Amino acid sequence: MRNTMTFVGSAVLLLTACGNAGGGSAQTRSISEALTDASVSVTIDVPSALRAAPFDVARQLTVPPGFNVAVFARIPAARFLALTPDDRLLVSVPSSGKVEVVSAVGAVSDLLTGLNGPHDLVFDTNGGTTYLYVSEKNQIRRYVWSSGQATNGQVIIANLPSASLPELMGAYGHELKNIALDAAHNLYVSIASATNSSPSDLAATPKRGAIYRYNADGSGGRLFAQGIRNAEGLAIEPSTGALWVVVNNRDNIAYPLHGDFDGDGSDDYGKVLQSYVDTHPPEEFIRVRDGGNYGWPFCNPNPDNGNLNMPFDRDVQNNADGSKLDCAAADRVNWGIHAHSAPLGLSFVPNVGSALPAGYAGSAVAGYHGCWNCSQPFGYKVAIFPFSSGAPTQEQTLATGFHGFGRPVDVVANARGEIFISDDSAGAVYKMTYTPAQAVTKLTLVNASTGAAIAGYDPIADNATLDLSQLGSSLAIRAYTNPATVGSVQFKLDGNVLRTESASPYCINGDNGTLCSAWTIPTGMHTLVATPYSSSGASGNAGTSATVHFTANQGSAGPACAAVDEHQTASLSCPAAQVVKAIAFASYGTPTGTCGAFQTSSCNAATSSSVVSQACLNRASCSVAAENSSFGDPCSGTLKRLYVQATCGAP
Repeated sequence: MRNTMTFVGSAVLLLTACGNAGGGSAQTRSISEALTDASVSVTIDVPSALRAAPFDVARQLTVPPGFNVAVFARIPAARFLALTPDDRLLVSVPSSGKVEVVSAVGAVSDLLTGLNGPHDLVFDTNGGTTYLYVSEKNQIRRYVWSSGQATNGQVIIANLPSASLPELMGAYGHELKNIALDAAHNLYVSIASATNSSPSDLAATPKRGAIYRYNADGSGGRLFAQGIRNAEGLAIEPSTGALWVVVNNRDNIAYPLHGDFDGDGSDDYGKVLQSYVDTHPPEEFIRVRDGGNYGWPFCNPNPDNGNLNMPFDRDVQNNADGSKLDCAAADRVNWGIHAHSAPLGLSFVPNVGSALPAGYAGSAVAGYHGCWNCSQPFGYKVAIFPFSSGAPTQEQTLATGFHGFGRPVDVVANARGEIFISDDSAGAVYKMTYTPAQAVTKLTLVNASTGAAIAGYDPIADNATLDLSQLGSSLAIRAYTNPATVGSVQFKLDGNVLRTESASPYCINGDNGTLCSAWTIPTGMHTLVATPYSSSGASGNAGTSATVHFTANQGSAGPACAAVDEHQTASLSCPAAQVVKAIAFASYGTPTGTCGAFQTSSCNAATSSSVVSQACLNRASCSVAAENSSFGDPCSGTLKRLYVQATCGAP
């Protein structure tokens, strides 16, 4: 599912199955920019041709805001994924011996057939040649990728353990193989255990429950790490080059302590208790160390005091006295995932800018395949793990709600920010897409003749004053949005819809396709609100509005401004050769601030024209008075001040 031609600063995607990590109070590290957890229910979009069961009825998932999910293709028993260099999608189908290729429009065709349980798929470019690596049950094949085809296939690693081994008598519970290649073209192969927890796996050659490393051509194989029961997902973390794996841990663990765990009054040491099995041992998310031993089957990580670098308990069935392995010496598990989650795929999401929410680059996503032996259906979701300094920092949910119809397996994201999820139970590949939240980011005063922003008004500051006698008449107000194109923008002036624009540029008085049309700005105090919508004509979902309060006048209002305390009067005077053309006013709760600070507050009741004598209009000067009744009850009991401003202009 991984492509080693990824970018530094990308995000890991993981797939698992049961739930949040650990019993007891989990310890997690915070990061400066937390991601948004899944919180919005969406109906999976299913094309009519793909609506066979389980999509013959509507299915819902819960995702973070801004995401949608669609069925991209129907492939029975779809498992691991890889993106081709030409941006198509490969899907392994072990049960039918195939690797399928899916076009950009979801058309499915055979790429490879007749294979022995093909599972993991990895691209690697080495020495100018691009190769496709395919893991099978008993071997690893390498193909030359040329002109969109896999050619010249060769078995580069043969005789890997499979169910055909006489000692296993056809019983190999984790027979499918998984692989990864690092930047130095080292090939890592996970050889999983054949059993739940038998030490016989470690006695085999090669060891089972281990990871081996080979050269890119399959030569030079050696043991890299052990005590890793079933590493399904392998991937290289781009910023450090380290190998990370997700591990399916053992089932039916016995209680490792002396004490009454279930409250029945007896010592539960060595007993298999469903209530304990539900949360123990955790699945594992590990940065694999060369030469590391991670405990299985002799030591089990204990999540009861948090899911980071957990201590080990001795496995009662295999290492009760500690003689088989000193658990204190075993390598700690970096991160615990809820017991029996069955983490499967693991990949890194490339840095795709605004095509995905901030914080996704450098994060890991896990798909939880679903718990088969828990008392309740944990998991069945896709989780995201932000990374910082080469390590996960928290776990959140990217998509949940699969239980009852599906089980996620693998996840990959392409350079456009589209996230693909395979589901072997529903026989589907989903495509998640993200639409950034729409917002009007600023309102700018522009020259309608040139389109240029007016200096000092890009953006228009709240409570700005527009001296129209100085700014000229060829003016307009333009709304800028994120993203740059939205369905429509609606302008409201003083609570009334003024115009709706369904194409950029979004201008308050329309446009000619390039430049805004000039708008005659009315004098006085105004409130302008611009709201983006996902569809034309102010329909669909509304985004984040921008609001600006401004005063427009035809001359200087400098001296024509007064701060009037309760029961007092003040004079307004216009400059020479000008008269009062309009009056604006606002209240303020305490006698502080400066004249002209037209602020609103909980004591803003002075909004009646009766406060100011209309005898001021068309006069060079006048007096204004402020009385208690003019402020209204909300101001009762406070010391009040009224700000009054006159717009002056030619007689």
